[in-house]
Amino acid sequence: MDHDRQSGEALNPQEYTGLKIEVTEWSPDAAAALKDVVTGKKVYMVAATLRPETMYGQTNVFVGTNIKYGLFPVNETDVYLCTYRAARNMAFQGITTPAHQVNQLAEIDGSKLIGTKVKAPFAINPEVYVLPMDNVLATKGTGVVTSVPSDSPDDYATLMDLKKKPEFYKVKPEWVAPEPIPVLSTPTYGEMTAPAVIQKLKIQSQKDVKQLAEAKELAYKEGFYQGIMSVGEFKGLPVQEAKPKVRAKMIEEGVAFAYCEPEGLVISRSGDECVVALLDQYYLDYGEPAWKEQAEKCLAQMETYSSETRHAFQGVLNWLNQWACARTYGLGSKIPWDPQFLVESLSDSTIYMSYYTVSHLLHGGTFDGSTPGPLGITVDQMTDEVWEFIFGQETSYPANTTIPQEKLDALKNEFTYFYPVDIRSSGKDLIPNHLTFAIYNHTALFPEKYWPRSFRANGHLMLNGKKMSKSTGNSLTLRQAIDKFGADATRLTLADAGDGIEDANFEEKTANAAILRVHTLIEWCQEMLDPNNTKANLRPENSPKDSYHDKVFENEINELINLTKAAYEGTMYKEALRTGFYELQTTRDWYREVTADIGMHAGLIKYWIKTAALLVCPIAPHFAEHLWTDLLKEPQSIQLAHWPETSSPVERTVIDSAQYMRSTLKSIRDAEISMSKKGGKGAKMKGMAFDPAKPKAVRVFVATKFPDWQETCIEILKGATDMSTGVVDDAKVREEITKKGLIKDKKAMPFVMSVKKRISEFGASVALNRTLPFSEKEALEIILPYLKRNLGFAEGEVVLADDVKGKEGPGYIPAIIETAEPGSPAFIFWNV
Repeated sequence: MDHDRQSGEALNPQEYTGLKIEVTEWSPDAAAALKDVVTGKKVYMVAATLRPETMYGQTNVFVGTNIKYGLFPVNETDVYLCTYRAARNMAFQGITTPAHQVNQLAEIDGSKLIGTKVKAPFAINPEVYVLPMDNVLATKGTGVVTSVPSDSPDDYATLMDLKKKPEFYKVKPEWVAPEPIPVLSTPTYGEMTAPAVIQKLKIQSQKDVKQLAEAKELAYKEGFYQGIMSVGEFKGLPVQEAKPKVRAKMIEEGVAFAYCEPEGLVISRSGDECVVALLDQYYLDYGEPAWKEQAEKCLAQMETYSSETRHAFQGVLNWLNQWACARTYGLGSKIPWDPQFLVESLSDSTIYMSYYTVSHLLHGGTFDGSTPGPLGITVDQMTDEVWEFIFGQETSYPANTTIPQEKLDALKNEFTYFYPVDIRSSGKDLIPNHLTFAIYNHTALFPEKYWPRSFRANGHLMLNGKKMSKSTGNSLTLRQAIDKFGADATRLTLADAGDGIEDANFEEKTANAAILRVHTLIEWCQEMLDPNNTKANLRPENSPKDSYHDKVFENEINELINLTKAAYEGTMYKEALRTGFYELQTTRDWYREVTADIGMHAGLIKYWIKTAALLVCPIAPHFAEHLWTDLLKEPQSIQLAHWPETSSPVERTVIDSAQYMRSTLKSIRDAEISMSKKGGKGAKMKGMAFDPAKPKAVRVFVATKFPDWQETCIEILKGATDMSTGVVDDAKVREEITKKGLIKDKKAMPFVMSVKKRISEFGASVALNRTLPFSEKEALEIILPYLKRNLGFAEGEVVLADDVKGKEGPGYIPAIIETAEPGSPAFIFWNV
């Protein structure tokens, strides 16, 4: 059961065909080692295969020379040779006797088995030899690999290595004499799939492990879906049809049996390696078509908060079938019709939320219900008919109940008030089981109006980028985090740890930084709200909000209110923290800088502080409460406040112009810093000397239109792009560019590629829009005083590029002026 596993959750049993390969003549080393052990017994090397239909083409058997093999009695006459791990799985599947016991007669090194002659069942070659293989795993299958080199790339590559260097591998030429035998044919690779794929991928030897894995996938997929049998009783049948028939025939003739093992390593909570056991078991038939259809309908109506979560659920619904739902140990609910079994933990409690709606009326302080709750109802009164009335569509009162109608009504009203489940939040590891079971069971038991509305799945929590583990010391409990960082810093760091289904990461550096940030912010708010503080640089609250920067500040606050609300509604708390906490402070910092000469507006600052408290309240409630009641002097707790309403509709043009302004400033600042690093002697702009240490000036050139060749390219892209999907018809673009004579222009295709990249990032309508909704020149003239003050320019000017084309002299370089485009101005520094 998944919840009883330390590792290997969601791994299922893998069923193989166990092939009985009879030993007819031991190698000298093996005969010496086993001289007194197997006398009078038949020994079978057991190979686990997923491809029984290819066994006609066996040319040899592979073992790992570094693997230890055991001999295990099956009955009085037969002995199986395989790894101990495989024998342990067999012991719990009724394959060996006595059941659940592993009796090993002897152990032998794989190297001693080389040269043993065996009888390969169903093979065209009646007898083959045991050979060495580097890539045999002791952790998968039985450690014995039957070789079909016509179909298996690994087998073919190894056999060819042995044929080329028999002395190196210590094998006799006659042992590797058999050639690959055609077993099936495919349209792509013919009758020799493995040699064809090996040649295609240029694989040289069995050591090319990565390429062989790719080759195996290609060969097996082609063989299964496209293959036609070339030999045997089922010659002419598609491989998909022949596979189960060949397997059944092998089992019928006693040369094979069904063998299972876990798909991968599964470790129990007790630290033991788990096996696949054949036990009495009850199953829930989750794959039943009508039931599956209901579950798919429920999922389609649900909010999953991320496409990854939805896709994960859809994947589970596609493969989930019969699920073992009973066990004989541990905690859990007894199966009513067979009390010796408990419902296993993942199948249990899938609708417990429904019970929570009424439990407070039924329990009187005891877990087992022995003390009646407020309604005075006893356990024996809660019959199936009563539960059907409370949870189901039944409106008639149960006929055979002693519970008064008013009490039944009280129970039903509680359930109908709280149900359905609005949101269930749980770990992503429960998607393949418990959460999907919850969907299935809700659809089976409840009317559609009570089906779950949303499930949110999250990843695991790491600490400082590493998996939390007590054994390594990388562990932090919630209590320890609160004691170390405080509640709000802990909550801020948890929110910042990550959104979605990926594993989150709690960084202690972030927690320490959160403490400093919160205290710094409190001090700043105190200063701003102190009426006696003369250093706050604030304009009066009742003064007009008439500066451009006031307008930008207010609009950005309002936009962040909307963005943060959307993030909270989508349960994206890292995103909510980003917009409602960090970016809100960035907006404040910018406003404070650009209004240093005129001062900030007191009313807007108060609006910002109120907004900051409300936006971060769900994550840092104590910090928000302090801002709200202690600093803002609000009469009621912030927990009683409503989500902030925006002071006015967001003006997108104002936001866009501010973003343009900041990006242009960054470009100018970065260029100026770069010039400063070069020093006065080496700093030049297109040949013009510039010394950043001397008095300097900047001139910004704004373009009102794009070059004609760019406009032509844009029109071509518009005609070749699906505006709804953003898909670009590259062939059409190339054809039209050739027609326009731009194909030889070295600038054209790079420009087209850059626009295509913008289409993929921002969508076709945004990327192909060549007009700006604001005046660049006006925006830059507004920010020019700040630019001069902040970067130390003695002079500054914003001009239209068209007005000064061809002009030369200080501050005018034609080659730079020509680079100006709408949305991307050019600029020149010079000394004055």
